[in-house]
Amino acid sequence: MGSATRTEHDLLGNLEVPLDAYWGVHTERARHNFPISGVPIGHYRSLIWALAQVKAAAAEANRRAKVLEPAKAELIIRAATEVANGKFDDQFVVDVIQGGAGTSTNMNANEVIANRALELAGHAKGDYQHIHPLNDVNESQSTNDVYPTAVKLAAVKEIQNLIASLEILCQSLDRKAAEFKDVVKMGRTQLQEAVPMTLGQEFAAFSRTTAEDIARLREGIPLLCEINMGGTAIGTQLNAPAGYAEAVRDELVRLTGGLPFTLAADMVEATQDAGVFVTAIGLVKRAAVKLSKMSNDLRLLSSGPRSGLAEINLPPRQAGSSIMPGKVNPVIPEVINQIAFNIIGADVTVTMAAEAGQLQLNAFEPIICRALLMSTNQLSNGVRVLAELCIDGITANVDRLRESVTNSIGLVTALAPRLGYETATEVAQEAARTGATVKAVVIEKGLMTEADFDAVLGDVEYLTSPLKKH
Repeated sequence: MGSATRTEHDLLGNLEVPLDAYWGVHTERARHNFPISGVPIGHYRSLIWALAQVKAAAAEANRRAKVLEPAKAELIIRAATEVANGKFDDQFVVDVIQGGAGTSTNMNANEVIANRALELAGHAKGDYQHIHPLNDVNESQSTNDVYPTAVKLAAVKEIQNLIASLEILCQSLDRKAAEFKDVVKMGRTQLQEAVPMTLGQEFAAFSRTTAEDIARLREGIPLLCEINMGGTAIGTQLNAPAGYAEAVRDELVRLTGGLPFTLAADMVEATQDAGVFVTAIGLVKRAAVKLSKMSNDLRLLSSGPRSGLAEINLPPRQAGSSIMPGKVNPVIPEVINQIAFNIIGADVTVTMAAEAGQLQLNAFEPIICRALLMSTNQLSNGVRVLAELCIDGITANVDRLRESVTNSIGLVTALAPRLGYETATEVAQEAARTGATVKAVVIEKGLMTEADFDAVLGDVEYLTSPLKKH
């Protein structure tokens, strides 16, 4: 921005605004009021896109209701479309953490769109007698219906991106499940050897649990598509013309390619309730927690390279230490863990903010917005990194895995139906005490012949999928 300014006015008086800025006096005051996080709302592309779609839909609805001149509506829609396409992200300068229930964000959008519309019409920025941020761009609206509607739309877009990332991860996991389908290993419970399984089964379980999160996230999208647009200040629809709410809803459906927007049955309730955001962050947290657990497993399975489990090898991504030569750390799973920790904290933030709402409005939706969009975006990015820089490059230490099965005391579980629980327990205890294999103890005690033992324990399909075998 240059040093030249223009003078704008609001109820607090005059204020100088950078001459070439598309924002105006309300945004300029907010810049000074909220130097909080250093992250402007323009950082959240999905939010700016959503705000622009809401403003374009409102302008079209106002044109249909004949409360906005067609020429003005057309200019506002053109300007909003450019904003939606990312042309003016750097003009959205208000800090994402702000007081006022999102008013500063709404005004930032109103002023940028108004000034761009003025420019398109051949007028100077700030010449609001022709197109006004409040009287025209914000016609029939309140921050209290615009902001939550835009946050919901932005959340849907971020969740759709997260779903796409999780689908990529599922594909990566499925490929590994197929690659490792015949690699036998020991399954573990409470970090102790349990019964044999295949490494393919382990990765197939990772894929299945990820697919379940995709399904839950998809189920959350219609909940976020219930909006209070048209409810204006507190949901009573004051200053909104007849049919306006329905027209905005229909236009949002069109602009977003058919998202299932519905109007809240009780707009007064919808204006004050933030419950859907609690649900949404909960779904994101669920996925993050499970991905963090998966990352824990990958770190354990790859621990070593010689003195740990060392069952799998993660692709090396960077030197692991400034003092220990040759050390390579599981940095990709570690970043997923940290994303999850952040999202768990964001879940608490959204919960507290939703609970703290009072009477007919929740004033804390800006922090809800930041927590939800940040969490979903970070997880989406992290999931792609996990798939492409970690899962796709995993290899199995097949010989070590087979040896661990051969030497495992957990094999006695497969013998329990034949030997009986107590005898099998004695075999396990002696093997643990002497260091002998289960096979050696069973043969030495004359409980089974070597051929019988191999017939049972050498059948991989029986050990890992007994019902399928029989």
